[in-house]
Amino acid sequence: MKLANTPITEHQFNNLSFYLKRDDQLHPQFSGNKARKFMALLEGEYPHVRTLIGYGSPQANSLYSMAALAHLKGWQLEFYVDHIPHWLAQKPIGNYQAALALGAKIIAVGESNLHPSQYIETVRQPDESCLFVPEGGRCQLAEYGVSQLGKEIATWVESQPKQNFVVALPSGTGTTALYLHKYLQQHDIPVITCACVGGSAYLTQQFTQLSERSHPQILELSSKHHFGKLYQQDYQIWQQLRHQTGVEFDLLYDPVMWRCLNHWLTEHLDVKLIYIHQGGLLGNASMLPRYQRKYGE
Repeated sequence: MKLANTPITEHQFNNLSFYLKRDDQLHPQFSGNKARKFMALLEGEYPHVRTLIGYGSPQANSLYSMAALAHLKGWQLEFYVDHIPHWLAQKPIGNYQAALALGAKIIAVGESNLHPSQYIETVRQPDESCLFVPEGGRCQLAEYGVSQLGKEIATWVESQPKQNFVVALPSGTGTTALYLHKYLQQHDIPVITCACVGGSAYLTQQFTQLSERSHPQILELSSKHHFGKLYQQDYQIWQQLRHQTGVEFDLLYDPVMWRCLNHWLTEHLDVKLIYIHQGGLLGNASMLPRYQRKYGE
């Protein structure tokens, strides 16, 4: 199965035009930046693998992406979490529900007093029939699929009238932004990002741990932003994006990047933005009701 060449569409937001790389349309089950990061696993041959092992949050986008990957490859997914909230266990929703429907085993290890990664290493002890993926896909195997994304962007840019294109996307671990920067810098296409989990120093540390010296530019908000916390400005810009573009974006990551871009674009009117859609829309099933309860429709 070859998943590539998603469309690039043009939109208007706050009286500025931009292009949108529609990676939310890669595959009904396997889309967004996680699909790009796991592409090497999808296309590679792993005859001895029976079990895919990962860890993170029970509502993480990576959980659903790994469940979809395992389903497509005929593997069993074991996904380790600290705990599963009682309300989520009682009424599964979003990524958690979709992963369960694809046969994922989601295993809470909080009572062991071990971090899920430690539990996997010391208790589960994967053997040669297992394939372990770090949280969020933060590893060098991600470079293969992200480079394919970079190639698609570079090819499209070559077909356009010459302009000062810049690529933007938010970062969790920063893996996609880093490898996209690595590929696109040879085509003189800058990549900008922002830190959604931790601050810029933490994101730079994540970049460095992947042994790359050249990093994308990191934009920052004027005030500290806590991952997963509800912010009225995030909710408002998400609503504005949906109203003005007709496209639904992720509620967790995309609003942070667009808040950074709102200011940055006013100071860089000579550039043409290509925004990478992150996928992750199943996560909105749990985030949106939280926003609606706090701020209304």
